[in-house]
Amino acid sequence: MTPEERIAELLRAVPAPPQGWVEAAKELPRTSRELDAILERVEQAERLRELAVRELEELLRAEGVEPTPAVVSHLRRRLAS
Repeated sequence: MTPEERIAELLRAVPAPPQGWVEAAKELPRTSRELDAILERVEQAERLRELAVRELEELLRAEGVEPTPAVVSHLRRRLAS
């Protein structure tokens, strides 16, 4: 058996990922673009930045983005830099 055939055999044995993971992965590019757009506006407007730091979850909801712990954590790290 060639190494390629062995790899193919092993890959076939791996179970399919949970559907939730698949759906989340599909949403990543759109969510990333939305977060980048929000951050760009926040960085351009000091008042908005102050609001984002104080009430990030409310700002995200107003922008139509669900403030999940991962999203909030990611944005807080980006805002701190």
